[in-house]
Amino acid sequence: MTRRDLIDLLLLAAIWGGSFLFMRLSAAEFGPFALAGLRVAGASLVLLPLLVQQGQLAVLRQYWQPLAVVGFANSALPFLCFAYAALHISAGLASIFNAATPLFTAAIAWLWLRERLGASRSLGLAIGFAGVVGLAANKAGFKPGVEGWGATLAIAACITATLCYGFAANYTRRALAGVPPLVSATGSQLGAAAVLLPLAGWFWPAGLPSATAWISAGLLAVLCTGVAYVLYFRLIARVGASNAVTVTFLIPAFAVAWGALFLGEPLTLAMGLGCAVIVTGTALATGFVRWPRPAPALRRE
Repeated sequence: MTRRDLIDLLLLAAIWGGSFLFMRLSAAEFGPFALAGLRVAGASLVLLPLLVQQGQLAVLRQYWQPLAVVGFANSALPFLCFAYAALHISAGLASIFNAATPLFTAAIAWLWLRERLGASRSLGLAIGFAGVVGLAANKAGFKPGVEGWGATLAIAACITATLCYGFAANYTRRALAGVPPLVSATGSQLGAAAVLLPLAGWFWPAGLPSATAWISAGLLAVLCTGVAYVLYFRLIARVGASNAVTVTFLIPAFAVAWGALFLGEPLTLAMGLGCAVIVTGTALATGFVRWPRPAPALRRE
């Protein structure tokens, strides 16, 4: 990577880490349905003019059916799940579960696409999923309160979202191979908007949300979704998908930092250990790092 690429990678991680902060600041006043609807609608307004400018609107029409599937699985349902989770768990904790997305992507590729994993990647899956289970078991509970049913359902929502991301990544490989990335990004947001906007209208909050909630929702839509997609696909074009995906390892650090700075959220030892285990497993499962092979024994004459 060049210095510019590294700066873009850190900027993208900071923006996506901020998405968990903005959800925490706006989900309670808007509710999950309205917030998720605003997010995809705002992102569509950013991406659609770019698509038209690039002359790729005809491609979007050609692939509208698979794009609708990706829109539901990669945006509508995950954004709704994370917006719900923001009501009950910290921004840092939600981002740590989000960091497990490549684990589910690799596992689904193995089960569905019969992609070979190898020993190192299989070990990574085992380590990563152990971290997810351990962190979930530590934070979930079945008693009333912050660490009770609300936290349990929020964690389940985060895991559902990462499963959706994993499915969408593999479905995109099968159904949208060769489709320009901007078409995939724009089409998925439009498809998600078609699903979420009617629900957002139905569940629109009775009271007027505060200025802070509106600003947070706007930044979530325009910056953390629309602009972030453009930045992400620009990175893929310059450094490749395998390098761009390393942003996943950096997002929790920024999300925890923003949560601590603006919301006073603590980083517990369990969260730190869980994050380290999940990121280690993810790095192995994605092939970003490989388990060292033992050196061959020297033959004695």
